[in-house]
Formats: sequence, structure tokens, C-alpha cells
Amino acid sequence: MTDFRPDPAFEAGSIAAADWPLCHVRLQDDARFPWLILIPRVADAVEVEDLSPSERAALMEEQVRAGRLARALAETLDRRIDKLNIAAIGNVTPQLHVHIVGRRRDDDLWPDPVWGRPGARPWPAETRERLLEQIRDTPG
Repeated sequence: MTDFRPDPAFEAGSIAAADWPLCHVRLQDDARFPWLILIPRVADAVEVEDLSPSERAALMEEQVRAGRLARALAETLDRRIDKLNIAAIGNVTPQLHVHIVGRRRDDDLWPDPVWGRPGARPWPAETRERLLEQIRDTPG
């Protein structure tokens, strides 16, 4: 994990939040959704198959952890999640990463996918800091 660097493209739309045992965790800067990005800290990983069996198992556990965290972030915002969207697409940014997005039936884009859609609204500074603190304080 020493050669790991997040693709610079992540800087444009997300904020570094934490480092878990396997993944670098980012908060997507879009106040429409509680949206986390997990980036395994494994140099040159593009596909899940590029991870060792133990890293794949850790990624699955961290996806579950991130899903629970997305639900907790939504509750902090007084929003209940109806569905978690979990995806590793990578067509634009090939570095292996997994999106964990809390969706509501009444959100701006429901039921369509959130990826590549216009209209992102940055988090207000106070809310962003509160969410980042919550992410950092989440026990493993």
C-alpha cells in the first residue's frame, strides 16, 4: 500500500475523509446524496481481480461498513435511505474504486443512476465538516 496515490480526478469532486485498513475513503461533494467512495490502497489496482483474496474479503467488509455509514450520515441529515447503490464502474477513472450512494425515492435523480449527471450541489461547509468528522469517528 506504500505506492498508493488516488487518481487526481478524485480531487475534483470529492473530499478525503479517512483511511480504513484497506481503503482510502472519500466523501463525494454532492449534498443531494450521502455518497462515499472507497479506493483500495493497492498500487495499480483497476479491477477487483487485481486484489489478493484477503484484500477482496477486506473490500467486501469495508463496503458493508460504508453502507452502514451512509445510512448513519443520512440520519444525521434527517434523511432516510430507501436504497443503497453500490458500484465499481471505472469507465472515467480506471483506478479501482467503489461508490456507495444512499438513494431516496424522492431524490433528484430517482430512479436513474447518479453517475455523470449534472446538478451536483457542494456540501455547505458546516455540514461537510460535520459529516467528515462523523466518517473519521466511525469505529471499525
